[in-house]
Amino acid sequence: MTRYQWLVLAAAWFGWGFDVFDALLFNFVAPNAVPALLDLVPGSAAAREATVLWTGVLSSILLVGWAIGGVLFGWYADRYGRRRALFLTVALYAIGTTLCAAATDMTQLVAFRILASLGIGGEWAVGAALVAETVPEERRVFAGTILYTASPLGLLLAGAVNYQVAGVWFADDPANSWRYVFLAGLAPVVLAFAIRAFIHEPEAWTRARAAEAPPSLRELFAPGIRRATLAGFMVSVAGLLTWWACNAFVPLLGAWLAAAHAPSLVEEWKTLAANAFNVGGLVGALAALPLARLMGRRAMFATYFLYSAASMLAVFGLEFAPEMRLRLLFFVGLGVYGIFSTYIFYLPELFPSRLRASGAGFCYNFGRIIAALGPLAVGVVTSRADGSPAALLATMLSVAVIPLAAALLAPFIVETRGKALQA
Repeated sequence: MTRYQWLVLAAAWFGWGFDVFDALLFNFVAPNAVPALLDLVPGSAAAREATVLWTGVLSSILLVGWAIGGVLFGWYADRYGRRRALFLTVALYAIGTTLCAAATDMTQLVAFRILASLGIGGEWAVGAALVAETVPEERRVFAGTILYTASPLGLLLAGAVNYQVAGVWFADDPANSWRYVFLAGLAPVVLAFAIRAFIHEPEAWTRARAAEAPPSLRELFAPGIRRATLAGFMVSVAGLLTWWACNAFVPLLGAWLAAAHAPSLVEEWKTLAANAFNVGGLVGALAALPLARLMGRRAMFATYFLYSAASMLAVFGLEFAPEMRLRLLFFVGLGVYGIFSTYIFYLPELFPSRLRASGAGFCYNFGRIIAALGPLAVGVVTSRADGSPAALLATMLSVAVIPLAAALLAPFIVETRGKALQA
C-alpha cells in the first residue's frame, strides 16, 4: 500500500473510532446523567429504573437517527463525493455530542443525541466505501478488518475518559461530571478539517460519476442487485440487533453488580465490564482475516453467529461470581462485537461503485431501525422487572435467539470471496 492509501485508511480509522466514542458516551454517563436531569436521588430504586429505561430509549433513538444519517449521507456520498460527506459527518457528530454537555432536561438531551446520530450513521458507509475504493484489491479484507479495530478501541477510550473524568477528576460531583465527559466529544473536529485538507476523491467514484447518471436508492432493489441488498441487510440486522441489545447495557450491568456486591467499585466494575467486552471485540474483529480467507463469507458469518449465541447462553445463563461474569464478557465480545469487522469489506463488495456508499449505508444503517427494538425491549422489560441485575441478565440471555436464527439463514448470504470489486 502507498503512503496515501495508508493515509486514507488512517482517516477512516480515526473517523470510525471517534464515531463510536461519541455514540456510546451516554451509556457510560447514564447512571449520573439521568438522575440529574430528572431530579431523582442517585442510587434510589426510581433512579435505577429510570436509568435503564432511558438507556434503552436513547439507544433506540440513536439507532433510528443513525439509520437516517446512514442512508442520507450514503446517498450524498455517491452523488457528491466521499471526501465532502466524510467531513460533514465527522463535524456533525462532534458538535452534536458536545452540545449534550449543555442539556438541562431530557428533551434537550434527546434533541442533541439525534443531531449527533445523523453524523454517526453517515460516517460508517462513507468511510467503508472510501477505503474499499482506495486500497489495492488484494488488501481489501485486510484494510476493512483494520478499519473496524477502531470501534472497540473507540469504546475503550470512552470508558477511559468516563473513568478519568467521572471517577477521578470529578468523582465528588456526579451531578455534573457527565457534562465534562460529553465535552470530550469535540475532539473529532480536528479530524474533520484534516480530512478536508489531505483526502481526495477515489478514482473509481470519479469515473462512475462522469460516465453514469446520479444514483437512486430504488436501484438497490432492481433485478441483479436485489438479492445482494437483502443479504447485506439480513446479516447487518442480525449483528446490530444482538450487539445493541448487549452492549447498550454492559456498563450498566457492571455498575449494578458492583452496587449489589462491591458498592465502592461502581466505576471500576463499569469500566471492567466495558473493557472486557471491547477487548474481546478487538480480538474477534482481527479473527475475520483468517476466517474470510479460509472459509469464505457465508461460512464466516455462520461461524460468528453460532459462536455469539453459544457465548451469550453461557455467560448470561450460567452461575458465576459477579466479577468473574464481567471478565467473561470478553468471550461475548469475541463474536457479538467481532463480527462487525466483516461488514467493512463485505457490504462494499456487494455493490457497483455508483451505488456502493448508498448500498452499504442502506444495509448497515437502515438495519438500525429494526435494531432499535433491541435496547428498547431490554430497557422496558428490565425496568418493569424491578431493575435488578438478575432481571437484566435474564433479559440479555434471551437475546441469544437472534444470532441463532441468523445462523439458520446463512444459506441465503451472497458469497463474494475471490471476486473483484465491481466497477
